[in-house]
Amino acid sequence: MKKVMVFGTFDDFHSGHINFFKQAKKYGSYLIAVVARDKTVKKIKKHFPLWNEKERLKIVQNSELVDKAILGNFGNPYRVIKKFQPDIICLGYDQKAFVENLPKELKKMGLKTKIYRMKPYKPEKYHSSKTSV
Repeated sequence: MKKVMVFGTFDDFHSGHINFFKQAKKYGSYLIAVVARDKTVKKIKKHFPLWNEKERLKIVQNSELVDKAILGNFGNPYRVIKKFQPDIICLGYDQKAFVENLPKELKKMGLKTKIYRMKPYKPEKYHSSKTSV
């Protein structure tokens, strides 16, 4: 089984998220989606999401493309990577948070996880900075 991990806010769930999951799923047989905590979203985007973390988690869990959906960690965003040890991490085309140190953190954990950047899907309409569709 090849585990793939993705990260996101997944607020106002839309076709861009589904496309992101489909692209990521091509890299393995088991997709783990890590849903950002409300406080993390506030810190990164400077505003709280439209839907709270439990609501967003439930929506992602209900996606047939995701095998496991979990909430991210407070404090250390890389802890969830250590716990699940994915073979692949797929990043959104515009994902910037916690990405810069990711290769270094993977090396510190002794993981040989590969990182891939997904292609945009209608970026003029579906973008991480958008708050609604």
